[in-house]
Amino acid sequence: MLTKETHHDVQTSVSGTPMRIHLFHPAIPNYPKAKFPGVVVFSEIYQVTGPVARFARQIAGQGYICAAPSSFHEFVGPEPLEYDVRGTDDGNKFKIEKKVEAYDEDARLTVDLLMGLATCNGRIGATGMCLGGHLAFRCALDSRVRSAVCYFATDIHCATLGLGKNDDSLKRAGEIEGELAMIFGKMDNHVPPAGRDLIRKELHDKGRLFSFYEFAFAQHAFIRDELSKGRYDPAISKICFEVLLELFGRTLKTELGEPEVDNTPVENVC
Repeated sequence: MLTKETHHDVQTSVSGTPMRIHLFHPAIPNYPKAKFPGVVVFSEIYQVTGPVARFARQIAGQGYICAAPSSFHEFVGPEPLEYDVRGTDDGNKFKIEKKVEAYDEDARLTVDLLMGLATCNGRIGATGMCLGGHLAFRCALDSRVRSAVCYFATDIHCATLGLGKNDDSLKRAGEIEGELAMIFGKMDNHVPPAGRDLIRKELHDKGRLFSFYEFAFAQHAFIRDELSKGRYDPAISKICFEVLLELFGRTLKTELGEPEVDNTPVENVC
């Protein structure tokens, strides 16, 4: 499917600065009124870089309107940070200094933008990598978000990096109404085994609907296809993209109707 790229600048109130939202829109020739689901694509700490844009294009090409906000509008312009020491230091600094309520407003405004498009069918998903995986998790607290795919969500739990003392994402997991897919690498030292175990346990204990994937030889940021410190794994990235397409296709493209809980015990036979 063809795609078109534009951007929208929206005003924020928590930070008081304009935020650029990059839009990646599917296009079907001769069908200008076609409607598509929307997906919020959150970036890593470097804003909307080449790898993030290519990730969004891949999703858009499958029939989803992707909106990628530039997260650090309080500190810099919408341009991506460089994958170098300074860019890394700046991104990690901005990540901590930005208010949690500002992240939430960014997510809400991005969902608002998608919902307001005449070409959006009103069904919204979220995804992201690294910091963006965490922000996709927080975005799922919005009841309008039907599903989220969180790639190596670095900051969900305070024992890893944390966005700050006020970040309550994991505590609020019980508020998530949509379905989650949590994706990690077992060699990811940004989210150590204890952190992954806690995330899984909290989601279980709070009765959330989720899938949890850990890939044996995958490191942190293994889907970043540029300057990824030898971490990029195309084969595993392809598998993860199929996970994303299955979840979004089922929850955003299919008209499921209202859920009905089936408490029939699962038959314990081979």
